[in-house]
This record gives sequence, C-alpha cells and structure tokens, in this order.
Amino acid sequence: MSRHRAIARISMPPRSAMQSGKAKSGRWILTFTPSEAKTIDPLTGWSGSGDMQSQLRLSFSSQEAAEAYARANGIRYEVEPAPAGSVIKPKSYADNFRYGRSENWTH
Repeated sequence: MSRHRAIARISMPPRSAMQSGKAKSGRWILTFTPSEAKTIDPLTGWSGSGDMQSQLRLSFSSQEAAEAYARANGIRYEVEPAPAGSVIKPKSYADNFRYGRSENWTH
C-alpha cells in the first residue's frame, strides 16, 4: 500500500493575516507529502495526479493526539515545532496608562 510509504507532516499552522483572535489557533494538522509528481492533462491543461493522500488534511486538538493517530495507523511522520508567535499575551487598554511602563504606547 502507498499509505505506508508516504511520510506525514504534523504541524501547527500559523494564524492567517485576517485572523486577530484565538479561534482555530490551537489545532494541529496532519498532512501527507506528495508521493508522485503532478502531470498536466493534455486535453484540459489542468494539473493533477493519482495521489489521493496529498489531498488529506486531518485536524487534531493536540500534537500528542496527531502522533497517536499516526502510530496507530502505521504512518511515518515528522513533527514541525509550533510557530514562535503562537502564544498571545493578554493585554488590556489600561496597560497603556500604567505607571512605570517601559514599552511604547499602543492603541
């Protein structure tokens, strides 16, 4: 089976530029690396391949859950560390007027 030859990547995707809150920011994603190159269809000019696993994108609540799924299904995997800016430091508007603050004022 080609399922056992493919290598999966477990990562936490960064927030999009359009996202300012914490929604969907703590999810871990398991994706498969492509096992074959894409080819161009001579009739339509569209690119495609017979690799169905590259279309899969599985979502998990934690890195441990994603790793457990990969181990249980015999999938080789690599883990990418979480992005550096994934932790949001809570701030309040009152911090802008705090006595003795060292950072610049923000709106």
